[in-house]
Amino acid sequence: MLDKPRIKPVIQDPTSEKTRYVILAEKVQNPDLSDIPAQILDELKKLCRIETVPYSMTLGYSYWGAGHIAHLNIPDALLPYKDVIAKVIYDKNYPRIQTVVNKIGSIENEFRVPKFEVLAGKPDMATEVKQYGATFKLDYGLVYWNSRLEHEHIRLVNKFNQGDVICDMFAGIGPFAIPAAQKGCLVYANDLNPDSVRYLKINADINKVNDNLHAYTMDARNFISQALAVPVGESKLGDSSLVSSAQCDTHEDIEANVKEQNSENGYLSADCQEAVKIKGSKNERIQTCVPFTNKSWEHIDHVIMNLPASALQFLDVFKGLIQRKYWKGSLPWIHCYCFIRSNESQDLVVSEAESLLNAKIHRPVFHRVRDVAPNKAMYCFSFRLPEEACINEELTTS
Repeated sequence: MLDKPRIKPVIQDPTSEKTRYVILAEKVQNPDLSDIPAQILDELKKLCRIETVPYSMTLGYSYWGAGHIAHLNIPDALLPYKDVIAKVIYDKNYPRIQTVVNKIGSIENEFRVPKFEVLAGKPDMATEVKQYGATFKLDYGLVYWNSRLEHEHIRLVNKFNQGDVICDMFAGIGPFAIPAAQKGCLVYANDLNPDSVRYLKINADINKVNDNLHAYTMDARNFISQALAVPVGESKLGDSSLVSSAQCDTHEDIEANVKEQNSENGYLSADCQEAVKIKGSKNERIQTCVPFTNKSWEHIDHVIMNLPASALQFLDVFKGLIQRKYWKGSLPWIHCYCFIRSNESQDLVVSEAESLLNAKIHRPVFHRVRDVAPNKAMYCFSFRLPEEACINEELTTS
């Protein structure tokens, strides 16, 4: 019989009250029980009917990786054994896995970044992840990252065409923005977390998409409002807090002094000025910016809202925002991520969105991304922005 601490070798058969399972030791490998001495086996057969069946055990925990980091998902019942579990994962996967962490407490900070405890390995949270031809640097303790969304990132990006204009309201370090820019899209990427935007700009540099990606650190409502609002007079996006990645440093060893000016055409532009490399033996001068010339208030193809806990509540920002007499082409697709519980319906989500937009949504599309709990799933809710929801009639007719 199996002789292990805290494991009962004899257990009840859930299908019958009269039978029991005897868990055999690891050395018993053959289904005919030939590994057991013949004398003992004969005595057992005289006492009862014996049948060998496979036995499986559900350990009840999972983990996923981000570069050299393994992120454990341990249920409360197994928390007393978290150090043992972490050590096993570390030993089995080293050197690919060099740090094993577990989330502690609930997420309370405004940037939705969990707190972690290091259970095994080195306390190094700075890592690098590769996904579908893109490289991402990040600090797992400072920014949000979920490797389980890799397929969703590329699924959505595959819907974009070269030359499309993308607004990513909650961009993080760029899991949607970087692949979209690699595809030849022009991307406006925003995040409230300064650390996320810092790594977003680093990743834009690493993946050589600086010309296609412009990063901002703003409240999402202000970001999309300034991106889509028609400029007053000949100024566009005049808020000095709105600074594109093309105007800023992409590595910590670059200090750029860039000023923003309004162009005659009413869109954001930047003077390409020289910056000094402050680390190293040479004061190497490099170019740190490129012109940002798209008129976002005339056309955007897709808006990404990847904040499933609350993205729906941001939809009202689109009411009366776009002016049809300036807009060119079709209205944008909105890709809004949300959670839906088992007792909720997709119709309920559509109804809430229509209430926030004060408009009817036609032909909404739901894509189930993944299950996040036994009775809760993450969805991508996509729809074409209704014209009546966003056209500012008063300004259009005046």
